[in-house]
Amino acid sequence: MDANDRTKERLAKSVKTLMINKSLDKITVKEIVDQCELTRQTFYRYFQDKYDLVNWCFDKLAQQSFKLMGVSLTLEEGLIQKFTFVKEEKDFFSAAFKSRDCNSLFDYDLKLITEFYTNRIMEKTGKPLDSHSKFLLEMYCLGSMDMTFKWIGEGMKMEPKEIADLLIDAIPERLKNVLLLM
Repeated sequence: MDANDRTKERLAKSVKTLMINKSLDKITVKEIVDQCELTRQTFYRYFQDKYDLVNWCFDKLAQQSFKLMGVSLTLEEGLIQKFTFVKEEKDFFSAAFKSRDCNSLFDYDLKLITEFYTNRIMEKTGKPLDSHSKFLLEMYCLGSMDMTFKWIGEGMKMEPKEIADLLIDAIPERLKNVLLLM
């Protein structure tokens, strides 16, 4: 790990620590840098704002789960890995998903999964999504994000495999074949 990654990790650890007792929306960049003994200039060298930092933390999850779907993982395996990671980092994700800022993790994850599924469908079919399929995909992604948010908010009582399987069952029939081929 190089110096840049170590600095980002320090900032991530700091925000995670602060989020144990305070909502993300109420945490300031000053508190984050004070917690890890860095400067505001250092923070802004790497991140636009605190939401960008949280989204960077989430990207690490994405690299280990759904970005591998269709490459080295099935859809189910990728979702299980994602939900397992979320459950392991329960405090962080519970606090992060409560924020509804325009740069929130909810919106960031929604954008990532919609783009990911859109690109995978286009790769598999060799053509762009028609308006009907695009609507179904957007509705599915928004619904899966809402159910993920609910799962997190209710204390993650379901096991990762169970929520992954339910989300797979909810894929619209028109998209199911191409998404399950990933």
